[in-house]
Amino acid sequence: MYICQRKQYNMTNEEKVRYWIALSDEDLNAGRTLFSGGHYLYVGFMCHQSLEKIFKACYTKLKEETPPYTHKLIFLAQQSGFYNSLSEEQKIIISEIEPLNIEARYPEYKSSMSKLLSRRKCLELFEQTNTLQQWIKEKILSTG
Repeated sequence: MYICQRKQYNMTNEEKVRYWIALSDEDLNAGRTLFSGGHYLYVGFMCHQSLEKIFKACYTKLKEETPPYTHKLIFLAQQSGFYNSLSEEQKIIISEIEPLNIEARYPEYKSSMSKLLSRRKCLELFEQTNTLQQWIKEKILSTG
């Protein structure tokens, strides 16, 4: 993310927002590809990445500054001022996806996570992430 952050210095705030949105879309597409290939553990990771970047787009849009260097979805949603706009169901989705960033990357978690992330569960996570990401993106793009 450091390269991304350096690139952003010469961008307008609107360009930064669109940049974060594009990264979020790209991660969601990667999750779709991983799902098709049966790489279920990494689908959860890409769902997390997509939501992280859409919240960083929110933060950039609303605060007009560089988002914090963190992977914590709830924290990013709160810091952007967007958390209270979420329904209880959306908050539950975020709390379910948040640990997948760390747990997908460390060997001691991979075995247990692989057992939990079945094809059916990953499809559910992906669809929920897609719906949430699209909803947030619409909110960001509709605010002036």
